Amino acid sequence: MILADATPMPAQQMIATVLVQLIVILTAARLSGWLFKKFRQPVVVGEIIGGILLGPSLFQPMAPELYASIFRPEVQPAFLVIKELGLMLLLFIVGMEFEFSHLKRLGRAAAMISIVGIALPFLLGAGLAPVLHERLHLRTPLWGLVLFLGTALSITALPVLGRIMMELGITKTTLGTVTISAAAVDDATAWILLASIVSAVKSQFDLVQTLKMIVLTIGFIALMLLVVRPLLHRLLDRYFRTTRHHLDALGLSFLLILLFLCGLATLKIGIFAEFGAFLLGACLSGHEKLHQALGDSFRNFVTAFFLPIFFTYTGLHTDIGGLNTIEQVLLTGIIIVAAVVGKFVGCSVVARWNGFRWREASIIGAMMNTRALMALIVINVGYEQGILNRTLFTMLVLMAIATTVMTTPLLYFLYRGTELEPAIDQSGFYSGKVRQS
Repeated sequence: MILADATPMPAQQMIATVLVQLIVILTAARLSGWLFKKFRQPVVVGEIIGGILLGPSLFQPMAPELYASIFRPEVQPAFLVIKELGLMLLLFIVGMEFEFSHLKRLGRAAAMISIVGIALPFLLGAGLAPVLHERLHLRTPLWGLVLFLGTALSITALPVLGRIMMELGITKTTLGTVTISAAAVDDATAWILLASIVSAVKSQFDLVQTLKMIVLTIGFIALMLLVVRPLLHRLLDRYFRTTRHHLDALGLSFLLILLFLCGLATLKIGIFAEFGAFLLGACLSGHEKLHQALGDSFRNFVTAFFLPIFFTYTGLHTDIGGLNTIEQVLLTGIIIVAAVVGKFVGCSVVARWNGFRWREASIIGAMMNTRALMALIVINVGYEQGILNRTLFTMLVLMAIATTVMTTPLLYFLYRGTELEPAIDQSGFYSGKVRQS
């Protein structure tokens, strides 16, 4: 999992090394998730921190020989493949959770919160880009960093936000519905922006090639939503009538083949495979029979097995100790402040303007400020595409963690006297008697 060249090792030794890594990664994820839940944080926050601590931020300097024996560079290709497959499956699930009904029934408040939740963080991120470009000596063209940083600050972690809301028992409240609607639109928009930015980077900012890739991306999106989506829904309706709502091996194989084809298509266009997986999931969103047939077991397997691998992969590239100058620490703080102002403050003000009381508006802003998983995926794409260097990568990872860690403490401070109070009290989240997720 370390970025380095190495001589091939025997197959059995490679398998043994991979198994040791999996044992360490999954154990660390479960232990850190359990520990952070004791501190009234969602399990996923603990999993993220656990992945970070397994890297050069803690484990490597504390036990360099043990670290080198576990995270050997020879098995990096295997983990890259596992990580990519896991992200494709995860983004497929995220796409399936996206409800197009949000677009039809977005009220004025949710629509405005969504717009400001994208626009203000994007502008603040774009404004910071020239300073970071100069101070961190980035090689990527400035306008590429402007677009990427704006996108990274604009995203809301829809899957993590959904998990937080489920743990708090507030998914069916007005505040929860408005927030999840705005967050869903924010995420979809951010993914399209990211695809466009990666198209520009892959074409080395050649205008003709960039436009070609953007046109192909838009065409693929249109094909998937306008042609593939209705066709798949009809095929699935017919399939489930014959299988009595059961997803057998043939049906699951068909879905996986489609998933890989969509990932391959977006790779051939010149962007990342995860975008194709997200689009396929979005095409299948709203199909309740498929959602029920996949069940919690499939989703739990993806999150329990693949997510810790992704978080550890992120952690192996994150060196908090590498921020060793006052200027770098200050720049990290400025990025975090810009992220919080863009989402928390911006969305809170718009919600207040649309009739919510300040406490309720602040709750919406706090939930919209959650970035975690989706921001980490975006940041990893930026790093792998050469948009970010190691230092800025670490800064943005810390931003994603900070804006997520503050979510539940802010909700604890704000939820009393709102419609969320009875639901959250019943969930037992803040009393320590939390339902297991």
